[in-house]
Amino acid sequence: MQYHQDDARREHSSWAGMTIRTMKTLPDEPALLDSIDRRILAELQDDGRMTNVELARRAGISAPPCLRRVRRLEEAGIIRGYHADSDPQKLGWEITFFAIVGLESQKELALSGFEKMVADWPEVRECHMIRGGGDFLLRLVARDTAHENQLTQLLTGAPNVGRVQTLQTIRTSRSLAGVPL
Repeated sequence: MQYHQDDARREHSSWAGMTIRTMKTLPDEPALLDSIDRRILAELQDDGRMTNVELARRAGISAPPCLRRVRRLEEAGIIRGYHADSDPQKLGWEITFFAIVGLESQKELALSGFEKMVADWPEVRECHMIRGGGDFLLRLVARDTAHENQLTQLLTGAPNVGRVQTLQTIRTSRSLAGVPL
């Protein structure tokens, strides 16, 4: 769907006396959310498994409009999914580390090739293109020090990689899902 500058950010229409609101934003612009949408998002960021009835109670609305709002947030791509927050160490992933990776070329072909390569590595949990001090910041998990060394060697030997700096996590004191609402 294409958007034009004169498109409204939110459309309101009436059908059988009911106001129907849809979220319509220009590409790459933040969606306009009302206080109830924000409350719904905040509650789901804290606990994505709660029932719609409980979510509606916390948002201060009844269940049917709450479900419609959640569906609308999902369709707009604001809610991208629901995930379990698993404990890596209890699953045998003893080490979390970050890698700052500098490529020998910043041509789009090299950048996208690197992204495609690490997308196939299950140990790479996040990949961010960055500016200042490197090209990519990766968050990886490893079963042990030997596995961490193996992953580091794979990175340093990868095509077009010029520099790799790793930073091992000692502890994580804060890790929040979502964004402030």
